[in-house]
Amino acid sequence: MVNRKSGVPAFRQVATDLREKIAAGQYAPGDQLPSEREMVETYGVSRPTIREAVDMLRAEGLVTSEHGRGVFVRPPASIQRIARSRLSREARGRNRGAFLADAAARGFTPSTSVKIRFEEADSRTATHLAVSEGAELTVRDRVMRADGLVVQIAVSRLPRELTRDTAIEQVDTGKGGAYARREEAGHTLGSFIEHVGARMPTPDEASLLQLADGVPVMTVTRVAYGEDGTPLEMNDMVLAADRYELSYEWPAD
Repeated sequence: MVNRKSGVPAFRQVATDLREKIAAGQYAPGDQLPSEREMVETYGVSRPTIREAVDMLRAEGLVTSEHGRGVFVRPPASIQRIARSRLSREARGRNRGAFLADAAARGFTPSTSVKIRFEEADSRTATHLAVSEGAELTVRDRVMRADGLVVQIAVSRLPRELTRDTAIEQVDTGKGGAYARREEAGHTLGSFIEHVGARMPTPDEASLLQLADGVPVMTVTRVAYGEDGTPLEMNDMVLAADRYELSYEWPAD
């Protein structure tokens, strides 16, 4: 039952109780929450109050509603993105780099749709790639799927002068991917920097990723540098936050 004298709105009290039960495992991932009628009786509040509480948990990404079935606790992330070795030459040599590494680690079937286009560099891209605004870029626009479900959108931008007449401008870049083709062309990779953020999705992203209401996306901007420090690629990734866990490991030196 809610405390009518606490000064805390009833729907917030209900949401807090449900949130604590989810955190404690009383309602495990995939479990269905009690029906509206059951929660009305349990908490002694109206149906609109229960709906407000559930809407709050849905906005937090803790639960999801299925029409005609009920409200369920959202499962944890199913894809672990391991940053330590996913871009190594050894992984690329086995054709297990990047997204393929995620698939190998978690046992899902990967597939990717690729579109190639060309555009002029805007100010942000020009800064990351150390090129002039308006410089011609090659753009690799990709949609990644795990077992047929879209989980990631990635857009790579590269100076056209580095990709012209190479397989990087083809949909299928071959074994080892675009990074392998870059190194074959004499641009040896030296380092990567990733900038990680989070935000709510745009309508197009929410639709493509089939995100439930209240589910955010993680953003990763990776810049690849040559051994001489020259930027070779900027890759903007948008990941479904309810399907991904980002894992980083580094030595304590």
